[in-house]
Amino acid sequence: MILKKFPKQVLLLSIVSFFTDIASEMLYPVTPIFLTAVLGSSMAVVGIIEGIAEITAGFLKGYFGNLSDKLGKRSIFVILGYGISALSKPIPGLIASVPSVIVSRTTDKVGKGIRTAPRDALLGSYSSGNTGAIFGFHRAFDTMGAAIGPLIAIFLLYLFPENFQLVFLIAFVPSAIAVFFAFLVKDKIIPSKNKTRTNYSVFWKEVPGEYKFVLLMITIFSFVNSSDVFLILKSRFISDSNTIAILGYVLFNIIYAIFSYPLGHLSDKYGKKNIFSLGLVVFSSVYLGFAFITEIILIWLLFALYGIYSAATEGVSKAWVTDLVPREWHGSAIGLLTMCSGFAIMLGSFAAGVLWDYFGAAVPFIISSVVSFLIAMILFLKAKP
Repeated sequence: MILKKFPKQVLLLSIVSFFTDIASEMLYPVTPIFLTAVLGSSMAVVGIIEGIAEITAGFLKGYFGNLSDKLGKRSIFVILGYGISALSKPIPGLIASVPSVIVSRTTDKVGKGIRTAPRDALLGSYSSGNTGAIFGFHRAFDTMGAAIGPLIAIFLLYLFPENFQLVFLIAFVPSAIAVFFAFLVKDKIIPSKNKTRTNYSVFWKEVPGEYKFVLLMITIFSFVNSSDVFLILKSRFISDSNTIAILGYVLFNIIYAIFSYPLGHLSDKYGKKNIFSLGLVVFSSVYLGFAFITEIILIWLLFALYGIYSAATEGVSKAWVTDLVPREWHGSAIGLLTMCSGFAIMLGSFAAGVLWDYFGAAVPFIISSVVSFLIAMILFLKAKP
């Protein structure tokens, strides 16, 4: 049985992510619709809010990843991060306004920024030549929650039409359950060689060049990988249905969950570079499709393919980085990667929103498709496995 292959702490972290993503993904597809349809925000405002949220998380991922290396502790940041995110969920449900959404999204990302790199470093500490499988397993649990969350949102909106604030309030419940399990997570003590020299300037001198190359390529890709809310909104415009748009996102998460562990396992066997590059080719195809689709049925196909892309890249990229650097630098390496990606996504989300407003949806999707394909080819030809 797959569960028996992994240590207890990997299972606990996966359960915590499962419940957190139920809560987060109840709100993720609902928030852009709430902003545009209820509060009357423009696409540029949606992009700015997502960008603010991502840059907040980005700064903190880098800082707390490095701090967890210095202290040699991970679990305290896991508990703190998930706790802050839980408290952020009901804010727009209590106050329906654009500022409340900004506060909620930003606070949620503060929690994510605190916990992400230490959590991923803790996951990596339990690997024994199977980083791809461990990160893929964790992503599968995380994404199962992401599939269930929107379904709960749809059910609530069916019972209470257009009552988006109720969804924000109920999302607090699974978040609280996640915090309970987070308190059960324990550190794996690993002797550190760098407790007195943990700043990023020293880190940058000591890590191999291959890590730096991978970091650069993923950061460039992140700029054209704008927030998924644009996929949801494009689906809504095509279908003229909140339900279809959210269900497309649910399908994406189901496929993502199904393929995360198998593709993570394959990356251990055939190389992280190969699986990651393949994922970017799929991403390129999906975004090209979203640039031109006009039929509802194609929404389902593209969201399914998008799930395969995510399964081939999200966990695999962290496993790849974990393999490239010494264990005592795992928090810093993952923190820097996620920080740079967050900054790039912030800029990309704002740029995509502006391009959409002024030139139509096709332009940002086409740009993302072309650039991601080029990066896939560069990684495949130049990067080491």
